[in-house]
Amino acid sequence: MNLPEEQENDKYNKEMSRRLKLMQQEQQRRELARHLMTNEAYERLMNVRLSNRELYMQLMNLIIQMAQGNRIQGKLTEEQLRSLLARLTSKPEPSISFKHK
Repeated sequence: MNLPEEQENDKYNKEMSRRLKLMQQEQQRRELARHLMTNEAYERLMNVRLSNRELYMQLMNLIIQMAQGNRIQGKLTEEQLRSLLARLTSKPEPSISFKHK
């Protein structure tokens, strides 16, 4: 092999290695979520994952933080998950104020 081909193979191998690592991390997150949640809550989480990847990541990070801080007693229910979703997606109501001269 010549040098450019070796460099290309190196880049390819590094990229594949990086992707494999990300897939393994994602699998670990899903296994943890399945362990911490009821089936209904887990299904809702997977629906969020399909529809909004960024929100899913925020939600997973929040759930992991809660689990690490022992703030989850029992399994997380669908209602509790919806509450977390509402907290993450809520935006302050815009207020309009008029100043009179």
